[in-house]
Amino acid sequence: MEVLQKLFEQHFRVRAALVEPLHGELGGSGRKIIRLSNNKLSAIGILYDVREENVAFLEFSRHFRKHGLPVPEIYCEDLKHGAYLEEDFGGTTLFEFLSNHRNQSSITAEAVEAYRKVVEILPRFQVEAGRDLNYKVCYPRASFDRQSISWDLNYFKYYFLRLAGIPFNEQTLERDFSRLTKFLLSADRDYFLYRDFQSRNVMLRDGEPFFLDYQGGRKGALQYDIASLLYDAKADLPPELRQQLLDHYLAGLATHIDLDREQFMKFYYAYVYVRIMQALGAYGFRGFYERKAHFLQSVPFALKNLRWLLSNVQLPIAMPSLMEAFKGIVASEKLQSLGTESAKTQLLTVRILSFSFHKGLPQDESGNGGGFVFDARSLPNPGREERFKSSTGKDVGVIDYLNREESVHKFFDSAKSLVDESVSVYQSRGFKHLMVCFGCTGGQHRSVYLAEKLGDHLRSKSGLRVVVLHREQSQLNPKASNE
Repeated sequence: MEVLQKLFEQHFRVRAALVEPLHGELGGSGRKIIRLSNNKLSAIGILYDVREENVAFLEFSRHFRKHGLPVPEIYCEDLKHGAYLEEDFGGTTLFEFLSNHRNQSSITAEAVEAYRKVVEILPRFQVEAGRDLNYKVCYPRASFDRQSISWDLNYFKYYFLRLAGIPFNEQTLERDFSRLTKFLLSADRDYFLYRDFQSRNVMLRDGEPFFLDYQGGRKGALQYDIASLLYDAKADLPPELRQQLLDHYLAGLATHIDLDREQFMKFYYAYVYVRIMQALGAYGFRGFYERKAHFLQSVPFALKNLRWLLSNVQLPIAMPSLMEAFKGIVASEKLQSLGTESAKTQLLTVRILSFSFHKGLPQDESGNGGGFVFDARSLPNPGREERFKSSTGKDVGVIDYLNREESVHKFFDSAKSLVDESVSVYQSRGFKHLMVCFGCTGGQHRSVYLAEKLGDHLRSKSGLRVVVLHREQSQLNPKASNE
């Protein structure tokens, strides 16, 4: 962490007053992501010990910026310690924006417009910036070649099919894999392939998209990235919208290359399938193997995509064994139970309360019992200062006071980590209620601040109704719910 502080001071000529670890969507990357700030100055710091990946990201970022693409400016770096500092685009991902602009299957015009802007920019990465990119720094492969495809297919076979208990014939499945690989490699692959072009890797600031996490990029086919975005499992885009966005992407692509639409579509759905298999392999590895339950929440959405493909798409090559495996996946009650269709419409309600320990613990009105009670009395108390006597943890002065205290951030991060894990498990099991309480001496400053902060964090997640209540203040937070 100290190396990032030094980089911040080196670039901005001032020490960071606030250092806040960011955990995102409980991702699978080993990178540590930290926001450093001081008044209006802010930057994102990265700590990661894979030098080759860091080099790829830094060189790609500078290259893309030369082409005028909306990617972060790299402020400074210390590759010896696996650290660099980049531009901060805020805290709203395309996925979060979509989650907050949908009502079950209905998606607002604002969210659709955000997606349209994203697919308009994609061809500039693939074609314009891809022409003179230094592919020698790509990691772990310079192209999406036979080896890359083999890794993805085996990842799917061993970490998803096998661990999910889906029966398959190893020899006939390998023949199908070989046939699929040969077909994929016959597509035109002379473009930049972003590799992880999905809704959590796009930030929105003032309605405009900015792009992250392309360090795994390499040379490859055009179809892969648009398939990644439109079949991003948990984004759960309706088929009609996927088609509209694909048409919009192809219209934009046609301004960059002499596009043969029929030839593009010949390979498109094969790349959709291989991207879904790659994602299922990741869900299986993180969820079944590493037992991180929140990764399995995306599986039912991937099943929904597979079910649509099996009903609506006929590939130009025969893969009977693989198709049988897909049918086994979508028919699996075990996999569907990881998050049923009804779980998407029955929201998990998280009630977050602040209270004074002098007046006893809050009552659980849901009747379930349990939840969390966090004791914030060990934290610095702004209530001891005369200027804050009449303030609460919702007032700017108190917020600034507590934001400057490292112990407060450590306390909150620990609480947030426990709550995030419970939320993931509760959602996957279809639970409807979770209570989280923060107590302090008077229920006025520290507990109110922490309850508000956790509420803001949870509102960025889909499938939750968040209610914040300050018992001693006797008022509901006006931002009471989020779907």
